[in-house]
Amino acid sequence: MASTATTLSWSSSFCLHNYSLAKNSNAETVKLSERTSILTIVAQKKTKKIRKIILTEDITQLGKKGELLDVKAGFFRNYLLPLGKAQIVTPALIKEMKMEDERIEAEKKRVKDEAQQLARIFETVGAFKVKRKGGKGKQIFGSVTSQDLVDIIKAQIQRDVDKKIVSLPEIRETGEYIAELKLHPEVTARVRLTVYAN
Repeated sequence: MASTATTLSWSSSFCLHNYSLAKNSNAETVKLSERTSILTIVAQKKTKKIRKIILTEDITQLGKKGELLDVKAGFFRNYLLPLGKAQIVTPALIKEMKMEDERIEAEKKRVKDEAQQLARIFETVGAFKVKRKGGKGKQIFGSVTSQDLVDIIKAQIQRDVDKKIVSLPEIRETGEYIAELKLHPEVTARVRLTVYAN
Protein backbone atom coordinates (compact mmCIF):
# COMPACT_ATOMS: atom_id res chain seq x y z
CA MET A 1 0.00 0.00 0.00
CA ALA A 2 2.77 2.39 0.85
CA SER A 3 4.29 1.89 -2.60
CA THR A 4 1.09 2.92 -4.38
CA ALA A 5 0.85 5.99 -2.19
CA THR A 6 4.34 7.08 -3.15
CA THR A 7 3.58 6.38 -6.78
CA LEU A 8 0.44 8.49 -6.63
CA SER A 9 2.19 11.25 -4.82
CA TRP A 10 5.01 11.28 -7.37
CA SER A 11 2.65 11.29 -10.33
CA SER A 12 0.48 13.92 -8.76
CA SER A 13 3.47 16.15 -8.04
CA PHE A 14 4.65 15.61 -11.61
CA CYS A 15 1.24 16.72 -12.93
CA LEU A 16 1.25 19.76 -10.67
CA HIS A 17 4.73 20.63 -11.85
CA ASN A 18 3.64 20.43 -15.51
CA TYR A 19 0.58 22.55 -14.75
CA SER A 20 2.69 25.19 -13.09
CA LEU A 21 5.06 25.16 -16.07
CA ALA A 22 2.25 25.76 -18.50
CA LYS A 23 0.94 28.59 -16.34
CA ASN A 24 4.22 30.40 -15.93
CA SER A 25 5.87 29.32 -19.18
CA ASN A 26 7.86 32.50 -19.72
CA ALA A 27 9.45 32.57 -16.29
CA GLU A 28 10.13 28.82 -16.16
CA THR A 29 11.62 28.60 -19.64
CA VAL A 30 14.58 30.61 -18.59
CA LYS A 31 15.12 28.41 -15.54
CA LEU A 32 14.86 25.18 -17.58
CA SER A 33 17.34 26.31 -20.20
CA GLU A 34 19.82 27.18 -17.46
CA ARG A 35 19.38 23.73 -15.86
CA THR A 36 19.67 21.59 -18.98
CA SER A 37 23.07 20.16 -19.74
CA ILE A 38 24.52 20.13 -23.21
CA LEU A 39 24.64 16.66 -24.74
CA THR A 40 27.56 16.09 -27.07
CA ILE A 41 27.51 13.08 -29.36
CA VAL A 42 30.87 11.79 -30.39
CA ALA A 43 30.93 9.55 -33.45
CA GLN A 44 33.61 6.88 -33.57
CA LYS A 45 35.70 6.27 -36.66
CA LYS A 46 34.84 3.23 -38.68
CA THR A 47 37.07 0.40 -37.54
CA LYS A 48 39.29 -1.18 -40.12
CA LYS A 49 38.68 -4.87 -40.39
CA ILE A 50 42.04 -6.57 -40.62
CA ARG A 51 42.71 -10.31 -40.73
CA LYS A 52 45.95 -12.05 -39.78
CA ILE A 53 46.66 -14.65 -42.44
CA ILE A 54 49.30 -17.14 -43.55
CA LEU A 55 49.97 -17.46 -47.27
CA THR A 56 49.73 -21.00 -48.61
CA GLU A 57 51.50 -20.12 -51.89
CA ASP A 58 53.68 -17.36 -53.33
CA ILE A 59 51.76 -14.28 -54.46
CA THR A 60 53.51 -11.52 -56.38
CA GLN A 61 53.32 -8.10 -54.70
CA LEU A 62 52.06 -9.71 -51.47
CA GLY A 63 54.52 -12.26 -50.12
CA LYS A 64 55.97 -15.73 -50.12
CA LYS A 65 54.52 -19.02 -48.94
CA GLY A 66 54.35 -19.33 -45.14
CA GLU A 67 54.57 -15.58 -44.53
CA LEU A 68 52.38 -13.99 -41.82
CA LEU A 69 50.50 -10.92 -43.06
CA ASP A 70 47.77 -8.49 -42.05
CA VAL A 71 45.26 -7.97 -44.89
CA LYS A 72 41.85 -6.36 -45.16
CA ALA A 73 38.94 -8.66 -44.43
CA GLY A 74 37.34 -8.13 -47.83
CA PHE A 75 40.53 -8.97 -49.72
CA PHE A 76 40.86 -12.17 -47.73
CA ARG A 77 37.18 -13.12 -48.02
CA ASN A 78 36.76 -12.29 -51.72
CA TYR A 79 40.14 -13.21 -53.23
CA LEU A 80 42.56 -15.15 -51.07
CA LEU A 81 40.17 -17.60 -49.39
CA PRO A 82 38.18 -18.72 -52.49
CA LEU A 83 41.39 -19.35 -54.43
CA GLY A 84 42.95 -21.19 -51.48
CA LYS A 85 45.95 -18.86 -51.35
CA ALA A 86 45.74 -18.06 -47.62
CA GLN A 87 44.41 -19.25 -44.28
CA ILE A 88 43.46 -17.36 -41.13
CA VAL A 89 46.07 -17.65 -38.40
CA THR A 90 45.19 -20.07 -35.63
CA PRO A 91 47.41 -21.35 -32.80
CA ALA A 92 47.31 -24.85 -34.30
CA LEU A 93 48.37 -23.52 -37.70
CA ILE A 94 51.26 -21.56 -36.18
CA LYS A 95 52.43 -24.68 -34.33
CA GLU A 96 52.19 -26.70 -37.57
CA MET A 97 54.20 -24.05 -39.43
CA LYS A 98 56.93 -24.08 -36.76
CA MET A 99 57.18 -27.85 -37.00
CA GLU A 100 57.38 -27.62 -40.81
CA ASP A 101 60.12 -24.97 -40.57
CA GLU A 102 62.09 -27.14 -38.12
CA ARG A 103 61.74 -30.13 -40.46
CA ILE A 104 62.94 -28.08 -43.44
CA GLU A 105 65.91 -26.73 -41.44
CA ALA A 106 66.85 -30.24 -40.32
CA GLU A 107 66.67 -31.46 -43.95
CA LYS A 108 68.89 -28.57 -45.11
CA LYS A 109 71.41 -29.33 -42.37
CA ARG A 110 71.43 -33.04 -43.31
CA VAL A 111 72.02 -32.24 -47.00
CA LYS A 112 74.83 -29.82 -46.10
CA ASP A 113 76.50 -32.37 -43.79
CA GLU A 114 76.27 -35.00 -46.52
CA ALA A 115 77.88 -32.60 -49.01
CA GLN A 116 80.70 -31.83 -46.56
CA GLN A 117 81.40 -35.55 -46.05
CA LEU A 118 81.50 -36.07 -49.81
CA ALA A 119 83.86 -33.09 -50.16
CA ARG A 120 86.22 -34.64 -47.57
CA ILE A 121 86.16 -37.92 -49.51
CA PHE A 122 87.05 -36.16 -52.76
CA GLU A 123 89.88 -34.20 -51.15
CA THR A 124 91.41 -37.24 -49.42
CA VAL A 125 91.34 -39.47 -52.50
CA GLY A 126 94.27 -37.66 -54.03
CA ALA A 127 94.63 -36.91 -57.72
CA PHE A 128 92.37 -38.46 -60.32
CA LYS A 129 94.42 -39.63 -63.30
CA VAL A 130 93.30 -38.93 -66.85
CA LYS A 131 95.05 -40.60 -69.78
CA ARG A 132 94.98 -38.91 -73.20
CA LYS A 133 96.72 -39.44 -76.52
CA GLY A 134 99.74 -37.15 -76.60
CA GLY A 135 100.82 -34.72 -79.28
CA LYS A 136 103.83 -32.45 -79.64
CA GLY A 137 105.44 -31.48 -76.36
CA LYS A 138 102.88 -31.27 -73.55
CA GLN A 139 99.86 -31.00 -75.81
CA ILE A 140 97.16 -33.67 -75.95
CA PHE A 141 94.64 -34.51 -78.64
CA GLY A 142 91.21 -33.18 -77.67
CA SER A 143 90.52 -31.82 -74.22
CA VAL A 144 89.38 -33.09 -70.84
CA THR A 145 85.71 -32.34 -70.20
CA SER A 146 83.54 -32.44 -67.10
CA GLN A 147 81.95 -35.66 -68.37
CA ASP A 148 85.41 -37.30 -68.42
CA LEU A 149 85.91 -36.31 -64.77
CA VAL A 150 82.43 -37.64 -63.80
CA ASP A 151 83.22 -40.99 -65.47
CA ILE A 152 86.58 -41.24 -63.65
CA ILE A 153 84.98 -40.42 -60.27
CA LYS A 154 82.34 -43.09 -60.82
CA ALA A 155 85.00 -45.66 -61.80
CA GLN A 156 87.37 -44.91 -58.90
CA ILE A 157 85.14 -44.19 -55.89
CA GLN A 158 81.71 -45.40 -57.09
CA ARG A 159 79.98 -42.04 -56.57
CA ASP A 160 77.50 -40.54 -59.04
CA VAL A 161 78.15 -36.85 -59.65
CA ASP A 162 76.19 -34.59 -61.95
CA LYS A 163 78.37 -33.01 -64.63
CA LYS A 164 76.60 -29.67 -64.14
CA ILE A 165 78.27 -29.18 -60.76
CA VAL A 166 81.78 -29.72 -62.18
CA SER A 167 83.79 -26.68 -63.22
CA LEU A 168 87.06 -27.37 -64.99
CA PRO A 169 89.67 -25.05 -66.40
CA GLU A 170 90.39 -25.54 -70.09
CA ILE A 171 92.67 -28.57 -70.29
CA ARG A 172 94.58 -29.03 -73.57
CA GLU A 173 97.97 -30.20 -72.30
CA THR A 174 99.43 -32.55 -69.74
CA GLY A 175 99.94 -31.46 -66.16
CA GLU A 176 98.14 -31.11 -62.87
CA TYR A 177 94.88 -29.17 -62.62
CA ILE A 178 92.30 -28.40 -59.96
CA ALA A 179 88.61 -28.91 -60.64
CA GLU A 180 85.82 -27.64 -58.41
CA LEU A 181 82.68 -29.59 -57.59
CA LYS A 182 79.84 -27.43 -56.22
CA LEU A 183 78.14 -30.06 -54.07
CA HIS A 184 75.98 -27.57 -52.14
CA PRO A 185 75.51 -23.78 -52.31
CA GLU A 186 77.84 -23.51 -49.29
CA VAL A 187 80.13 -26.52 -49.95
CA THR A 188 82.65 -26.73 -52.78
CA ALA A 189 85.08 -29.63 -53.14
CA ARG A 190 88.44 -29.09 -54.82
CA VAL A 191 89.67 -32.13 -56.75
CA ARG A 192 93.18 -32.61 -58.16
CA LEU A 193 93.34 -33.92 -61.68
CA THR A 194 96.50 -35.25 -63.29
CA VAL A 195 96.52 -35.39 -67.07
CA TYR A 196 99.22 -37.46 -68.74
CA ALA A 197 99.87 -38.64 -72.29
CA ASN A 198 100.14 -42.24 -73.52
